[in-house]
Amino acid sequence: MAAKIYVVYYSMYGHVAKLAEEIKKGASSIEGVEVKLWQVPETLPEEVLGKMGAPPKSDVPIITPDDLAEADGILFGFPTRFGMMAAQFKAFLDATGGLWRTQALAGKPAGIFYSTGSQGGGQETTPLTAITQLVHHGMIFVPIGYTFGAGMFEMEKVKGGSPYGAGTYAGDGSRFPSELELQQAFHQGKYFASIAKKFKSSS
Repeated sequence: MAAKIYVVYYSMYGHVAKLAEEIKKGASSIEGVEVKLWQVPETLPEEVLGKMGAPPKSDVPIITPDDLAEADGILFGFPTRFGMMAAQFKAFLDATGGLWRTQALAGKPAGIFYSTGSQGGGQETTPLTAITQLVHHGMIFVPIGYTFGAGMFEMEKVKGGSPYGAGTYAGDGSRFPSELELQQAFHQGKYFASIAKKFKSSS
């Protein structure tokens, strides 16, 4: 039976969504893996989103907390808000108390990817503070470390991401993931899926 990988994200302006799509491609390149994209529910009214200049959401299905239990591995993606995950994603995780009580997610591998507005805006603090959510569920955090190779040491170009996971810089909103950032996202999906598959086959 194929390992089910869920890529669950929140994206206000599309930057995290772009990373999620590339992560899905990378994970799907591993044989014996099924990958599905999900969005968490929006918590802001359409009127507010309109004033913020947020584009319409894509047709990626909206996930419920109980859906998480069906996955063999989960990659969580979100933009940063003052160095931590966006409130929309935190609200979704706050609703997973039932899964926590039954430890339905315990032992499942999990990864993190993210977007920040600037180079000092939380490329490491955002995933670092998000790990607490995984810990309380007993999930097994799978970072990419330095497995991306030379791309991890790029100094001439602006590049998001870190050993914690793939990342991008949104700037004023007009900058979208670079080719190198997309390659890192693809790598994360592929690397994570290979590990989740091993967990599945050994269980």
